Amino acid sequence: MFCVVRRVGIRRAATVLESHTEGSADTMTGAPLARDYSLGKALIGSWELYFREDRTESGELHPDPSLGADPTGLLVYDSGGRFSAQFMRRDRRASESAAREPPSSGHNNSRAVNGYDAYFGRYTVDEATGLVTQTLDGALAVENVGVVVTRRLQVTGDGLMLRLPTTAVDGTPVVRTLKWRRVA
Repeated sequence: MFCVVRRVGIRRAATVLESHTEGSADTMTGAPLARDYSLGKALIGSWELYFREDRTESGELHPDPSLGADPTGLLVYDSGGRFSAQFMRRDRRASESAAREPPSSGHNNSRAVNGYDAYFGRYTVDEATGLVTQTLDGALAVENVGVVVTRRLQVTGDGLMLRLPTTAVDGTPVVRTLKWRRVA
């Protein structure tokens, strides 16, 4: 929910996850983690969104009306503890309904404006639990400035996954799954 900061280190994450060590294992693959594996180091880089899905408790798809069923996005974590995230409706130019988006109704949500959402801030990683805490220093939606969210992020090789319980803009409880691939 993310290993050394060198170009060769990007591929190192996959190797590290396959190495044997006593104790912890990668929660996505079950592969043992090497002693020197660091989620904080594995996070560093730029990530492109390739999958986003919201499902209700009964398992039904519940697409976000403001960003659409297949938004695009960019997520960046730097080595100094800063991050930024951007999301956009793929058909943003064609979308007439984007201007009438309702406000966010739940935790772990931001609010898109005209089919676009963005926020940035600081992050810390709890290596023992795999939890990443993000403090939003700036956000497109003013009500999100200063919000602190904690998320479980998982990095496997060049992939990053985030799954979190939240609410859709209409108040429906959903589980949101976001999958990213490393682009830098």
